[in-house]
Amino acid sequence: MGKFQIAVIVGSLRRDSFNRKLANAIVKLAPSEFSFKQVQIGDLPLYNQDDDANQAESVKRLKSDIGTAQGLLFVTAEYNRSIPGVLKNAMDHASRPYGQNAWAGKPAGVLGVSVGATGTALAQQHLRNVLAYLDVPTLGQPEAFIQAKDGLFDASGNIGSDSSKFLQGWMDKYVAWVKKHAA
Repeated sequence: MGKFQIAVIVGSLRRDSFNRKLANAIVKLAPSEFSFKQVQIGDLPLYNQDDDANQAESVKRLKSDIGTAQGLLFVTAEYNRSIPGVLKNAMDHASRPYGQNAWAGKPAGVLGVSVGATGTALAQQHLRNVLAYLDVPTLGQPEAFIQAKDGLFDASGNIGSDSSKFLQGWMDKYVAWVKKHAA
């Protein structure tokens, strides 16, 4: 296991999600001192404040996975010009009850891929608004609004040659961000 454990939160449940493919591929661009674990969010109940005193086991697992991480990597789809409900649900669960915000202080990176030309730009902006409120220092530049098109991934599922320079640069900035902000 690397020195820096990163919790990867994919904002899509679809089996063949472009964002899950991106999450699996981009982590291969990180140095060996970084390890990545995709956090499961699809089995969380809908957030209900009445459950704060007796959180479900899946919520406790989520909070534990975030708590042991030195950084966060959000790879999100864009649904109806915003973040997917499953991602917002996970963020609400891990930030509650009040005063027990598991996200706070964890350095984060945000990116996403879509078939649209603006590649999740609005979802990422909405996510950044939520992360700011949750006290998550978030890498601002470079932004990564990625369009899903031929060549994004190679036959093995790695980042394709046309996108490798840009995404390697993004990963290098993310690594430096985590090192700067990780406790």
